[in-house]
Amino acid sequence: MGTGTPTALPGPLVGDVDESQLLAALTPLLPASPYQLVGNGDDGAVLAAPDGRYVVSTDVLVEGRHFRTDWSTPEQVGRRAAVQNLADVMGMGARPTALVVSLVLPATTPLSWVQGLARGLGRACRRAGAGVVGGDLSSGDAVVIAVTVHGDLEGRAPVLRSGARPGDLLVHAGDIGTSRAGLALLSSSTVPQPLPADGAARHCVERFLSPEPPLDAGPALAAAGASAMMDVSDSLVRDCGRVAAASGVVIDLDEPAQGGARSRLAAALAALEPVAALAGEADPAAAARSWVLTGGEDHGLLATVAPGTGLPEGVSVIGRVRPLGEGPLAAPGVLVGSRPWAGPLGWDHFGA
Repeated sequence: MGTGTPTALPGPLVGDVDESQLLAALTPLLPASPYQLVGNGDDGAVLAAPDGRYVVSTDVLVEGRHFRTDWSTPEQVGRRAAVQNLADVMGMGARPTALVVSLVLPATTPLSWVQGLARGLGRACRRAGAGVVGGDLSSGDAVVIAVTVHGDLEGRAPVLRSGARPGDLLVHAGDIGTSRAGLALLSSSTVPQPLPADGAARHCVERFLSPEPPLDAGPALAAAGASAMMDVSDSLVRDCGRVAAASGVVIDLDEPAQGGARSRLAAALAALEPVAALAGEADPAAAARSWVLTGGEDHGLLATVAPGTGLPEGVSVIGRVRPLGEGPLAAPGVLVGSRPWAGPLGWDHFGA
């Protein structure tokens, strides 16, 4: 993976300008927040909080760990940095309002690369109705992007992981397994490059490089009365396990390989199986099933709702919530097709 110097681009390097010049090159590319009372230029931003509360979350991208500059354009890296934070606010049922962004940059980073990063981040924020209200700059050995995001609950209660109730339906919005498929394609030595400009394979690669969370689904499900909710960043199985543990219940996911024509997980598996074959997987069906259940970084939305709840567009039922002791699990955990899950859980930030 990259080791501290983004792909060479023409023009000056970060080391050729001072901090004020770097800020002057980036600030016009970033939107203001509609909640912003005092923004860039002072020691801190001041934001209005009409609800009296605000959601806050933070995330970090490290070059070589979370992105590669030989795979991603700077615009894709910037968008990824924004949306993975915006998705956390969505997962609480709030609307994003403002981001604070800190950058660590090697002196050899092309200034045009950093401007591309700012453009991608700014476009994602504008689409979400949020602004960039401050941050920090530092030099270092590799590119690091740290983002803190704020969100407005708009008068609603926050939707926590701990509210799932036995009898609830498990629902999902957004991509499932697509990002993991894109990583497999980029990592495969047998996939012809470049990929066609359209088709399932290209879609998977683009979603890995630049996820598309269903940002409106969080507030919509919160307004519909969702009992629990979270952003799916690590995998369906792992994040279902987090909801189960927080709520003291068992989550029973549909079995992707046995779903009918209306099953969201079965449809995801069917779409990914030819991609797995292209990626050179020995058993494409098994690989696709694994991507659906344990693939990470799609940043979809996982929620639980009472039966009969009107679901917003793009939200599908993918399982149900069971009480402890009803079935094979006596402790909080995850079933897949009513069977205990014993396979890998997906992405682990400190795993091998």
